[in-house]
Amino acid sequence: MSTFSSYGRFFSSERESSLDVPMSLEGCIIRPGQKSRTIGVFTSGGDSQGMNATVRAVIRMSLFMGGKVFFIKEGYQGMVDGEDYIVEANWVSVSGIIHKGGTVIGSARCKEFFQREGRLKAATNLIKNGINNLVVIGGDGSLTGANLFRQEWSSLLDELIEKGKITVEERDKCSHLNIVGLVGSIDNDFCGTDMTIGTDSALHRIIEATDAIVTTALSHQRTFILEVMGRHCGYLALVGALASEADFVFIPEWPPESEWPEILCRKLKQGRDIGQRLNIIIVAEGAIDRQGNPITAEDVKKVVEDNLKQDARITVLGHVQRGGSPSAFDRILGCRMGAEAVIALFDATPESEACVISLAGNQAVRLPLMKCVQMTKNVGKCMKDKNWQNAVKLRGRSFERNLETYRMLTRIKPPKTSLESLGKDISDVYAVMHIGAPCCGMNAAVRSFVRNCMFTGDTVLGIQEGIDGLIEGNVRHLHWGDVNGWVGQGGAFLGTKRTLPLPHMDKVVEKIREYKIRGLLVIGGFEAFYSVLQMAENREKYPELRIPLIVIPATISNNVPGTEFSLGADTALNEITEICDRIRQSAQGTKSRVFVVETMGGYSGYLATLAGLAGGADAAYIFEEQFSIQDLMGDVFHMKAKMKEGVKRGLILRNECANEHYSTEFIYRLYSEEGKDTFSSRMNVLGHMQQGGSPSPFDRNFGTKMSAKAATWLIQQVKKHRQPDGSVICDSPDTAVLLGLVRRNYVFTPVQILKNETDFKHRIPNHVWWLKLRPLLRILAKHESTYEKEASVFSSDAEMD
Repeated sequence: MSTFSSYGRFFSSERESSLDVPMSLEGCIIRPGQKSRTIGVFTSGGDSQGMNATVRAVIRMSLFMGGKVFFIKEGYQGMVDGEDYIVEANWVSVSGIIHKGGTVIGSARCKEFFQREGRLKAATNLIKNGINNLVVIGGDGSLTGANLFRQEWSSLLDELIEKGKITVEERDKCSHLNIVGLVGSIDNDFCGTDMTIGTDSALHRIIEATDAIVTTALSHQRTFILEVMGRHCGYLALVGALASEADFVFIPEWPPESEWPEILCRKLKQGRDIGQRLNIIIVAEGAIDRQGNPITAEDVKKVVEDNLKQDARITVLGHVQRGGSPSAFDRILGCRMGAEAVIALFDATPESEACVISLAGNQAVRLPLMKCVQMTKNVGKCMKDKNWQNAVKLRGRSFERNLETYRMLTRIKPPKTSLESLGKDISDVYAVMHIGAPCCGMNAAVRSFVRNCMFTGDTVLGIQEGIDGLIEGNVRHLHWGDVNGWVGQGGAFLGTKRTLPLPHMDKVVEKIREYKIRGLLVIGGFEAFYSVLQMAENREKYPELRIPLIVIPATISNNVPGTEFSLGADTALNEITEICDRIRQSAQGTKSRVFVVETMGGYSGYLATLAGLAGGADAAYIFEEQFSIQDLMGDVFHMKAKMKEGVKRGLILRNECANEHYSTEFIYRLYSEEGKDTFSSRMNVLGHMQQGGSPSPFDRNFGTKMSAKAATWLIQQVKKHRQPDGSVICDSPDTAVLLGLVRRNYVFTPVQILKNETDFKHRIPNHVWWLKLRPLLRILAKHESTYEKEASVFSSDAEMD
């Protein structure tokens, strides 16, 4: 058996989960041909980026499982109209669509489906095609309609038999209707899931527009008011404001105080008085005041112009937010959700309740569809009742944290609060530095750390150029205004180097003593983790190192143990995905062509694997999964077979350290030679383009929230371990930690524990979560593989955020 056809060996039957649902499907491996199902897939309601990736995954996973699958074009309207709107799909039907925005099978509003007569027509058309399993991709309205359809199914069939529209045999074949929902909505307004398909891409459009507006606003000292979508949900406005350092945001869940015009003008004036040349205000289209009256962009503009006489302009982003190519996150989310939806249908029984596939942390879960819909409606009820606190709470913990973080970070300056009122005797000194390669999101993290520490009356030192800068005394005080405008900037303004502290520990300790540093934050990659580990292991020798130490993982390689995601990896993944889109587009109009692309990552295959899934790659070669010449040749033959079926483009990714001998050039030459009668080949080494660009919305907000957590932890540790003489003594391992994101929880893990979970020779963790996505990549590229169910079964009592 080849390496690639035995992925099941990588999966533990003892996977940890933070979900409050039974894990009865753990360890269950899915193989093709287990059952037979006829599935229909359609998109309904407003379109969102990532729908095509989802449709592609539904089609290909259904075929892989041995099922039959149909497109239902134009949503419910196509289901009602039938005939040419219901078309059987094959593998090639969804080739070349993963990078496209919108939905290639169309979406339409259908008033006819609201009536029973329309649903009778829809049922007839489904039964004539043998379809009694549906994947519904849409918002809560579309999912509610599908559930009503399922509940009426038996009575609809009875009526159709009475009218002679279907036969008894047809009824028996489709005696029940199974429904699985996938939430496609840019608003992220559906309770029960952390993210809906399309939200991340919409945030990309908002941030791109905001970044572009900043340059003209700076030139003319203007105030720009951006109206973003979100009729009933302020997620896009809130996260967009966090990621762009907007001065003010208006959202429906948390209306401003009644005197908001005065508060807004006072804040804008303070900014201009200290030299700020621009102001950004973001308004959700559904923004309201505390009495429930709409607040429009025009209202805000009038307030600014009448009271401050500033030049104010309005930009309504509108449907731009729905447009463009989907982000890497939305493509991967669509692939994962689509695959899990098909497996849920294959698991379904006549008694199965309609479910929705949701994202909880970093895992797919199945939740009761109507319970989620009801929770979503409860948010609207709270807003109608002016119960704003509950409305925010029902949106979930992440929404609450975003709101709290935004309100604190967007002050013009720290509050004038005495140390006594803060319960402190002294102002502590905290330091922040980078160690390792630069990556996007580092500047956002520093800004957040500085302002969180200053908010509590403490002092922050910025150490330039890492360990080398500390030794040389290249250290400066960072003030509130010094970090203004840092969120959207790539690279590392503090500078960074890879130097480790151990060879220079005496000098490092001397500087820590000289600057009276009470706590240290290190932001960086594997070197940052290793540096804090070296400091922690030398505490017995150097008392000055007995201070709280914390690492925030920041590297495009995502190779730091103790976290599922590292700062900067999302931006790099988007860069690779976009470049691969352009590379493949460059061959439009030519004969069949295969591109062999090398990604960065050291020995970590994260970028190659996730970019492969997002880009629809045919193969991704990585170090963690050893491969042989037989595997390479098998993929070449497979590529030739696909080309003969009508596929015209191929994409092969290779991690830079995948194999010492099977280099990128070797693989390129192999494909060139063996496939010369069928396709031509090209090679691309992406290099440092993967590190550049502006930080993605995810990395901006990830860095912001991680540093807020790090600052709070450091302050708490200093308070806990302060001695009577004012010094701080931290001896236990839990005072030198790495802050990671695991299953949507922020986890503080001692670096000395992580030492045992690390392959130091290859600078990678011993276990990584993303290997479970490898089979999905292969399956969607039409390879034989085995697949472990990702989604857990729901229970009716499952707690949902």
